[in-house]
Amino acid sequence: MVYVEHKDFEKPEKEDLKIWRYIDFTKFVSLLEKRALYFVRADRLPDPFEGSYSKINVKLRPIAYKGMPEELQKQVPIFTKELRRYVTVNAWHMNEVESAAMWKLYLKSDEGVAIQSTFGRLKASFDVYAEDAVYIGKVKYIDFEKDWLPDGNILYPFMHKRKSFEHERELRVIIARLATKDGQLDLTTNVFDEGIYVNVNVDALIERLYVSPTAPIWFSDLVRCVARKYDLKKETVQSSLADDPVY
Repeated sequence: MVYVEHKDFEKPEKEDLKIWRYIDFTKFVSLLEKRALYFVRADRLPDPFEGSYSKINVKLRPIAYKGMPEELQKQVPIFTKELRRYVTVNAWHMNEVESAAMWKLYLKSDEGVAIQSTFGRLKASFDVYAEDAVYIGKVKYIDFEKDWLPDGNILYPFMHKRKSFEHERELRVIIARLATKDGQLDLTTNVFDEGIYVNVNVDALIERLYVSPTAPIWFSDLVRCVARKYDLKKETVQSSLADDPVY
């Protein structure tokens, strides 16, 4: 399957909304070499709250699950925690302009590249992938002490993060793959290792490449050279964020 529109995944209003992925040079080369985006397993993400519910959800479970056998109710938090191993994530930053904060947050050196795409391009890029359903939606930022997450979709928790992460303005791509055994859900089997490479149409995905604002000139030349090697004919520009001001 390719991109699947789903009512529980809030999509951007505009197809041409600009989105960004800030990566180091090795990940850029990997994208071109494999023609694939890397989706990391949710339980391998740095935020320990990934895939979790709020305290209000836990408090209201006896009401929400009224009528469910008590033994099954006890299994809910176990299932929720284990589910993180079967959900993979690829994240983008929504912004009409490049972000100085994102450069600093996601790059460990000056040798970085920002892939500038759009929501429409991202959707179209998955047309070459046929293995799983691909869901895309805007992450919602909530107070995990006070706010309630809807219970209708097991992927809801993966589309909500704490308000402390609002600066990320994340557009999240999710691929989930549950394991079964004898027709029953099997939470003892790993279907992903640390994550999964997902084939994409790189030409459809990338609109423009930006080189880190503090990168030396030779690095900009290297990025252009590598792009040509992989027959990627996209404009490559040096970020102007480090330009000197004028008075």
